[in-house]
Amino acid sequence: MSYTIINPATGESMETIEHATVDETDAAIERARVAQKEWAGFTPAERAQALRTFARTVEADVETLAALEVRNSGHPIGQARWEANHVTNVLDYYSAAPERLLGKQIPVAGGIDITFNEPLGVVGIITPWNFPMTIASWGFAPALAAGNAVVLKPAEWTPLTSLRLAELGEKAGLPAGLFQVIAGKGSVVGNRFITNETVRKVVFTGSTEVGKDIMRGAADQIKRVTLELGGKSANIVFADADVDKAAATAPYSVFENAGQDCCARSRILVQKSVLDQFMEGLETAVKGVVVGDPTKDATEVGPLVHANHKATVESYLDKANVVFRGSAPDGPGNWFAPTVALSRGLDDPCMTDEIFGPIVTVHAFEDEADAVEIANATEFGLSGSIWTRAIGRALRVSRAVESGNLSVNSHSSVRYNTPFGGFKQSGLGRELGPDAPLHFTEEKNVFIPTD
Repeated sequence: MSYTIINPATGESMETIEHATVDETDAAIERARVAQKEWAGFTPAERAQALRTFARTVEADVETLAALEVRNSGHPIGQARWEANHVTNVLDYYSAAPERLLGKQIPVAGGIDITFNEPLGVVGIITPWNFPMTIASWGFAPALAAGNAVVLKPAEWTPLTSLRLAELGEKAGLPAGLFQVIAGKGSVVGNRFITNETVRKVVFTGSTEVGKDIMRGAADQIKRVTLELGGKSANIVFADADVDKAAATAPYSVFENAGQDCCARSRILVQKSVLDQFMEGLETAVKGVVVGDPTKDATEVGPLVHANHKATVESYLDKANVVFRGSAPDGPGNWFAPTVALSRGLDDPCMTDEIFGPIVTVHAFEDEADAVEIANATEFGLSGSIWTRAIGRALRVSRAVESGNLSVNSHSSVRYNTPFGGFKQSGLGRELGPDAPLHFTEEKNVFIPTD
């Protein structure tokens, strides 16, 4: 079985990628098991140096990685370069972790008590198509730092940068089999990660529906999981905010990567008294978003990743109360103009569904309590923004909104040195930040008597 990649900007057929079978997946997992034993025997300093070497190898390959992401995913070249450099930064950050898995010495009667953070063994990582190489690094870098081996399955549509990263890991001198990328279908490779007992943890980023299936399957072996799932994030604009700035920046909180982002602020909640002012500024900003050829430095938004996904996003236009749109190229490619709709109510599909495309819905609210209630009226809780000049309100609303990642007067969601993850059905566990390697270990307690 195989899959032929289609360039989302041109519709051109590109590489044909062979898909792994169950037996090939098992063979990769066995290679990882053997390599992990060798890797665990490295001193912490040796593992740290190996990760730094991997980082430098990726750093030297940024242009190649970026070009692959442009062709495969349609990401604008500037964004793709940032993503490739982000992988380098994540590897550098976690290269410090092997020498900082310190354990504890706990005072007890009659002896000493110490803890060790032991690696799990083999970790299976399943990555999505929207940010292939960055999200891959969030899993494999801390997992390797903690002493594990990794077998990674990229999304069927977008495997190229992940396959290249595996080549770079080999080039950097990682032990053979320690970090493998195998292309294939989720129903084959991904499912085998769940059922193969050698895989001790599964890390998945993708839809909430699939995440639930993985969680059910992992229960049979009490297998560890980290799940980063869907989002329907709110961008809350209060009347006391810098409304013009909130309007000018809003498009880039939802239309980046053509809206294919679980952190996209796809619900904009605006206090009624400033709704007209906000909408005027938002229209100007949306019509200024540059959608076009992803190989051009000036491009801000590229095409949707696949024709099938474009059809899904387009289906929401019939349900949406569209008030204005930006522009997008005509002709071949999965182009979609940034679109702004007004809410028809809290049960409007554009207010409830994770569209995963460049459609944003604006809903007016009365007061702070109303804003919080609407923001929380979703099964998701991944990210969001709060716009206000009042520090007290910023703190109150930040505590009240059920979301794992919030920004005040900004739209930042992800930094490699801070934890990332969701509330409710947006996921389970946390990625990134200083504690991420610990999530790939088991804590072992040892008591030694002194008499």
